[in-house]
Amino acid sequence: MAKLVINQKLVGNINDMISLCPFGAMEEKNGELTINSACKMCKICVKKGPKGAVEYVEEAVEAIDKSLWNGIAVYVDHIDGQIHPVTYELIGKAKELAAKINHPVYAVIMGSNITGQCRELCHYAVDKVFVYDYPQLDRFKIEPYTKVFEDFVQKIKPTAILMGATPVGRQLAPRLAARLRTGLTADCTILDINEDTDLIQIRPAFGGNIMAQIVTPNHRPQMATVRYKVMDAPKRNEEESGEIVPCEISEEKLSSNVVVIDIIEKEKEQFIEAAEVLVVAGRGIKKEEDLQMVQELADLLGGQLACTRPLMEAGWIDAKRQVGLSGRTVRPKLIITVGVSGSVQFTAGMNNSEHIIAINKDENASIFKTAHYGLIGDLYEIVPNLIHQLKQGKEISA
Repeated sequence: MAKLVINQKLVGNINDMISLCPFGAMEEKNGELTINSACKMCKICVKKGPKGAVEYVEEAVEAIDKSLWNGIAVYVDHIDGQIHPVTYELIGKAKELAAKINHPVYAVIMGSNITGQCRELCHYAVDKVFVYDYPQLDRFKIEPYTKVFEDFVQKIKPTAILMGATPVGRQLAPRLAARLRTGLTADCTILDINEDTDLIQIRPAFGGNIMAQIVTPNHRPQMATVRYKVMDAPKRNEEESGEIVPCEISEEKLSSNVVVIDIIEKEKEQFIEAAEVLVVAGRGIKKEEDLQMVQELADLLGGQLACTRPLMEAGWIDAKRQVGLSGRTVRPKLIITVGVSGSVQFTAGMNNSEHIIAINKDENASIFKTAHYGLIGDLYEIVPNLIHQLKQGKEISA
């Protein structure tokens, strides 16, 4: 890390110094020159200001002994003992990463009466399952869950922690990272690891225009969250393996300022993440009424209608049906994009689908770089034709 240090005695005319900064990061307070959060560390003030008025100082970074941190841990996300599928996907990735550095794979689960769930994890070749089983952990509460996770990290010292980007994971991960004073990369799409155990965390940035590669070389543990359907889940083994480790923690740490009075189950919804067939409407759809045509195609295929960001922002389709990094990550057996250009932000949320068919009249559309099959032409001619053929096929088979 670096910082700018101001020597007030050498500043001279404060207004001249303020005018040097192209970002408006310098200002006067109580007769002294100060630097605010708009500073981009461009060092123009150092180079063009009076000599010695502003100094660029590199702060010494305290090296960490990476050998003290061992293992890749996966947080087991569950509700009432029902484990979220993203957990198994993360276990598969953790095993892949751990094999490169010869580290064990850990799972950490917290809850109440979760013995059965612990046994299920042993079918996925986890080396150790650390279990915090207390009545106070029956429901997710941010305070005790954070303290339990912190206790696990302090005792076991895993070099990396992987968590699902679920409603629980999105709350727990940043709070834990702040408590441990370490880094956290959210919504990673690619994970890799170096021989020195530095976790390579890759995720889209700046609206999906670039892929940022992030490492945390001077802090441990390294933390990353991953969305459901991004990684591959391993096959379930018939035999159990690994060790179940019961963990103890002071009950004082399990107290919470939140009391769950009641839980009301909401009606079950159909989520596009679970769909085997998706038909995605894009910007090429001219008006809202035309979505009925795309919906009909989805219905004939036994699938669901989804959309890109512009249609969601226009209010044509609910946000829960948006595909992409600002929406949902999907991995169906078949996905058909209708009038979708194929931005990086969108394709990163669906490029792991088994079969991708794109319909677009622009032969240079980016979506064709991702698609397995492409239909170049007017969607208002292609889609009705597909619907007609599907209906004929159904009549013949009937």
